[in-house]
Amino acid sequence: MLVKKNVLKHEMKFLLSFIFLLSIICNVSFAYDLRIIDGDTIKLNGDKIRFAGIDTPEPKQICTLDNIEIFCGNLATIVLKEKIGNEIVTCEREKELDKYNRILAECFVNGQSLSSYMVKNGYAFAYRYFSDKFIEDENYAKQNSFGLWAMEFEFPWDFRKKK
Repeated sequence: MLVKKNVLKHEMKFLLSFIFLLSIICNVSFAYDLRIIDGDTIKLNGDKIRFAGIDTPEPKQICTLDNIEIFCGNLATIVLKEKIGNEIVTCEREKELDKYNRILAECFVNGQSLSSYMVKNGYAFAYRYFSDKFIEDENYAKQNSFGLWAMEFEFPWDFRKKK
């Protein structure tokens, strides 16, 4: 009888430990909160993150394809949303914040850089003023007329200067 009580006590401790660990894991997974602001900015678990080294068109910025006007900033946002889907985004933060107090970071889905993806597919530009990291990706998109490179567009930094 004593042995049976000890075994039961041991099993109960194991079960409680398992439930405790499971509750921690569940709390972590429920803590994940992602909102895509635009083609180069996300809000992840309350932190506003700007993708370092790239720039995408502004939401109201218009590009033209075969005389059809397209809100190319919105298009870039859609492409980013489709790339992320239901996957988990992780980010490697840089030391400084940008002038709008956003965290600068390179973010990834399944180990792939979202910045590289956006630039290489032509929906973002290498932001040469701040970094030369994505120039090769931009050259690839330009040479293959991917994304915005198949359209008439204005670089986002030039568009913002006019506003």
